Amino acid sequence: MEKSMDSTTIREELQHQRRKVDFDNYDLTVDELIRRVFLKRIEISPSYQRQFRWDSERQSSLIESLLLGIPVPNLFMATNSSEDMGVQWEIVDGLQRTLSLVSFAGTEEQRQSVKVLDKPLRIQGLQKLESINGLTFDELPIDVQQLLLDRPVKITVLNDKSDKQVRFDLFERLNTGGITLTAQEVRECIFRGKFIDMLQDLSQYPSFKQVVKLPKAKEKDGTLQEYVLRFFAFHDRYFSFDHSVKDFLNEYTDWASSNIKQANQWERLFKITFDFLAKCFPDGITRSRSTTPVNYYEGVAVGASLALERNPSLQPSTHQNWTKDQEFINAVIGATNSAPKVRRRIEWARDGFLNS
Repeated sequence: MEKSMDSTTIREELQHQRRKVDFDNYDLTVDELIRRVFLKRIEISPSYQRQFRWDSERQSSLIESLLLGIPVPNLFMATNSSEDMGVQWEIVDGLQRTLSLVSFAGTEEQRQSVKVLDKPLRIQGLQKLESINGLTFDELPIDVQQLLLDRPVKITVLNDKSDKQVRFDLFERLNTGGITLTAQEVRECIFRGKFIDMLQDLSQYPSFKQVVKLPKAKEKDGTLQEYVLRFFAFHDRYFSFDHSVKDFLNEYTDWASSNIKQANQWERLFKITFDFLAKCFPDGITRSRSTTPVNYYEGVAVGASLALERNPSLQPSTHQNWTKDQEFINAVIGATNSAPKVRRRIEWARDGFLNS
């Protein structure tokens, strides 16, 4: 009997999760695929564009496979709908293949529409079609050009009826082909809109850049934007944080993207807080190293905002000795993503600022 109940639970859970996912399958010619990229009907997120890494030989191998009729893996895309752009497909898996085709068979105008493509691909390193090594698309015979342009490419499209968390999970699971996106870069793909744009703008705010110190590589992978997001999410909801930072930030981003009317309030809170912090920590929010640890940052930044809300006339001071208290340190090191530690570091920082 117990086994039967377990089986029922498994089936119900499977059916529940499958209902969250909805797909369509398409065959597009190479010509149509390139045209849709150019017209922005297929969108390539900036987070993906900066990850184009295939070398000329690997791109050439894809072209050879299509010319020879060898099957290539499906491209995987997700539907996005907006009043400004209508229905778009956004690449989830298949960036390298898509950009390789635009690089080789696209016109100069089509290549320029994708900022990472400067010169047309020149075929290199082929062993089966050796005769086209060294050639560009325009140097191929017309009938071979047409053969390539008419080749079908299979595309699987996740419909916008699928919920956002499912989309996030699928972006992560299908994030292959040598591309490794951070969680924030995936959010930029899933939750595109004014809230994500605001995070980008505020990540360049001078006072924020003064106090948040990151390695150069981390300034280009969405980490700065995630630090801004963490500030808002923990300011608004730290008391309801459970244990998964990724899910917590995803849920907040989904909510904030639908409540963008609060943007002016968010920006004002952010700028007041970081102008204050820039005077308290002119050399940055750091501990023993020259970078800003994320949990230390959360406590200090959110604590400062809460302190300023309690006392708007609070004056900045460089003497924030409470940051050296052992209880605060214990809340920002070790297993730091428990609900009690999150609350403790934020509220200790809040009280520390108020009593400085």
